[in-house]
Amino acid sequence: MRAPSSGRRVWLAPGYVLHQYAYRDTSRIVEVFTRDHGRLTLFARGANGAKSTLRGVLRPFQRLLLSWVGKTEACQLATAEIDGAMTQMANERLMSGFYLNELLLRLTERCDAHPQIFDAYGSCVAALSGGESEEASLRRFEKRLLDNLGYGLELSRTIDGAPIAADAYYRFAAQHGPQLCVAEAPGAVYGRSLADLDAESFSDARSLRDAKRVLRTALEACLEGRTLKSREVMLEMRRRESSTSQITSPEQS
Repeated sequence: MRAPSSGRRVWLAPGYVLHQYAYRDTSRIVEVFTRDHGRLTLFARGANGAKSTLRGVLRPFQRLLLSWVGKTEACQLATAEIDGAMTQMANERLMSGFYLNELLLRLTERCDAHPQIFDAYGSCVAALSGGESEEASLRRFEKRLLDNLGYGLELSRTIDGAPIAADAYYRFAAQHGPQLCVAEAPGAVYGRSLADLDAESFSDARSLRDAKRVLRTALEACLEGRTLKSREVMLEMRRRESSTSQITSPEQS
């Protein structure tokens, strides 16, 4: 693991803001994910001040060019500027974006560069902002995240080494891979769904549903019992929407 800035000064490094919070009256502590220096904590002095050039720039899901100075893990942010076009994510997709950010905060190490994960994150943010399939975009990112963290999934062969059959069913365990089972088995996934996930190409609703089940199992193993706040918020929002829908349904009136 290398130091966050080998020359003690880093200029115009591509990065994204993952999380930030106020510090004293006018400053912020900012968690960022950069392409070449990994995840860092930066101190943004005076960022909330009325004349600060950082106001309105340190926004989530926006690709930035970041400059910082310092010798320790928590360096001082010198400048930040928009890199490329402005990102506008629809309100109904913001929780998916925060879910991506929380995965990076929980599963990456500080100062450990992962350029492929950075690129995968950027692609997913662009897809979510551009109106592409939300579920497919999230599944692709989750798979690429696991692959590049060293937790890649075995999706082409069973634990016994047999090729996956498209028309068969399998039980999936994160540390062991697919195991042949019957269609009625709890948690069974379709063989064609595993092939689709391997190719990152989702042909239908079942393919997406099975991909979510497989990736959820793998991510939970990596999280080691830690819960994701973004996931809990999304589930609560869906419960409230379902409850409201039942109350206002004509069948209930």
